This record gives sequence, structure tokens and C-alpha cells, in this order.
Amino acid sequence: GLANLDNWNVRLEDINLPGRSKQSYFATVRDNPFDGGVDVLGVVGERYQTFQNEDLFAFGDNILHGGGRWETAGSIRDGKVVFGSLALDKEILLDPNGSADKVNSYLLVHTSHDGSLAIQASVTPVRVVCQNTLNAAVGARGRGAKQSFRIRHTQTAEGRVQAAREALGLATIYLNQFDKMAQEMIAKEINDKQFFDIVTAVYPKPEKDAKGSVTKWENKIDVLNTIYASPTVENIKGTAWGAYNTLTERLDWHRNPRGGDATGVLAAASGFDAATNAAKNKMLAAVKEVAFA
Repeated sequence: GLANLDNWNVRLEDINLPGRSKQSYFATVRDNPFDGGVDVLGVVGERYQTFQNEDLFAFGDNILHGGGRWETAGSIRDGKVVFGSLALDKEILLDPNGSADKVNSYLLVHTSHDGSLAIQASVTPVRVVCQNTLNAAVGARGRGAKQSFRIRHTQTAEGRVQAAREALGLATIYLNQFDKMAQEMIAKEINDKQFFDIVTAVYPKPEKDAKGSVTKWENKIDVLNTIYASPTVENIKGTAWGAYNTLTERLDWHRNPRGGDATGVLAAASGFDAATNAAKNKMLAAVKEVAFA
């Protein structure tokens, strides 16, 4: 099956509330794929409509008619959030006659069974070397292409195909803007002082050494300098693109063990994790500010 994601039979069960309520509440429950028990996934109001994992993957299959393939699927937070990643067939090649750096593109579709998330799709460019997830907001503020968007939950086959087409269209707009930005970044040379300025704009040195904060900061800078000089970045070192990937590589891989759960990294990168998204937007802003000043 879909990584133990099929036949959950997500459904609503009545809850006996201990007091009066103007609204009815229900528990969303599923059949556990491993032991057959029933798990409670969340408490929702009476207007909530359940959604099966198979529906999410059927939506993804409609997107794939535009070309692409399923890459991973999984669930996090004890089954509350389910996602699948689709590898799209758009590959970005930067500086083809020089560093020839490649970026693949993915569309992550995800939803929740506890009422916290609609069906959502997030476009995630991933640098092939080191698998950095580069999901930042691109384009001018306000006019930027959307990296993450909601998908209408439609019951009709035509509606689903239409929603899938819209999602692919939005993904294409985002990736075209990302491509343009990445080409400008790899063409922009930076020196070591500018690299240090970018890093310290993202991670300023602590003013007071409370609880060893200066040592922690120095360690962070050391890790970033090591990555910047490492084989994963050597083909793009000395460019704004190299600085940006050094920062994202540390965020993706040095907080989580390298041999750790790649699913978790993709999940964090895909727009479930607001803190990661905010951090990557801050990194991109710092690179742009210093390199293109």
C-alpha cells in the first residue's frame, strides 16, 4: 500500500460532552494500519468533512498527468498529517558551462485529519548535491509567486482535474521565478568578507555571553565556514548562490542527524513547519541584501 496510508477509514465518531453546547463536536478516528486498533486523530466541529488518504493521492495522480512521478509518502504527528511528494519534470540547470549546478523540483501535497490543515500543495526546489530544500518566497513582495497554496476539496472528477491543473500552473509560475532568481544568484560573485556579512546578518553575534551563547554562536559560524569550504559547495563557492546553499544546508542537515529520517527533512521543508520557512526567507533576504547591495 501507500506506505501504510491506505484503508485508514477516517471517520467521525460522536463525543458525549459533559455539559451543554450549541454546537456538536466529533472525534476524527482511523483504523491503525499496524495493529488494527482505533486511533483518535482530533476533535472537530460539525461542519468538518473527513477526507481519505486515497483522495489526497488521487489528487496527486491527477497532477502527475502533467508529467512526474511519486517520490515519497508518509505521515507525521501520529497520523494527524499525511503527505506525498511528487517529483515534477522541471529541472533547473545553473551555469551549465561552469559549475553546472542542478535543482530538481517537487510538489508536496499534504492534508490533516485533525482540522488543522486544508489540502495544501507546496512547491519545493531541491538542490541535487546534498538535497538542500530551497523553499523560500521568491519574487517581489506582494507580487511573488506562491510557494504554498490551498487546494479546493471538490468531489467531482472534473473539479479534481481542474484543481490539479491550477496547482501545476501555480507550481510552474513559482519555479520559473525561482529559476530566474537562482540564475542571478549563481552569476553574482561574493568575497569572503561578504560571506561573513551574510552569515552574521542571519546569525548576529550575541551582545552578552549569557549561558555560553558566544561559544554556541562561534560553533555555528565554524559549521557554516566548514560547509562553505566543503565538497558539497565547492562548485558554487564565491557566489551568492553558494552562500544561500551553505545556510540552507546547515538548517536542513546539521540540526537533524545526517543519517536521520529524510522524510522528516522533506516534511519540515514543505511548508508544514512555519519556523523553517521563516528562517529560509530570512536567509534569502540576507544574501540578497549583502550580495546585491
